[in-house]
Amino acid sequence: MNPKETRECPKCGETKGQMKAGFNRSGTQRCVCGNCKYKYTPSGKTREIPEEIKQQAIKTYLSGVSARGVGKIFGMGKENVLRWIKKTQSGVDKWENKH
Repeated sequence: MNPKETRECPKCGETKGQMKAGFNRSGTQRCVCGNCKYKYTPSGKTREIPEEIKQQAIKTYLSGVSARGVGKIFGMGKENVLRWIKKTQSGVDKWENKH
């Protein structure tokens, strides 16, 4: 974090007394307010999986690999794969019903 950047507590709005407090799982700097002791991330990263990876995972699943296997291949939980497939199927069902 740039020393010239001013950090502001999202809870109390104080800009003075903001201290660094380690890093979160995604590697983003955490801060703690010296005034109200609230811990926050000034500018967080998203852990969103790119659409391209989602499509590859769905294709892999539809080719016969189990959801657990797809999760292991792509380094994610099988729940993600199953949720994407469910969304894809519900989108296809809605499209087929309209046409």
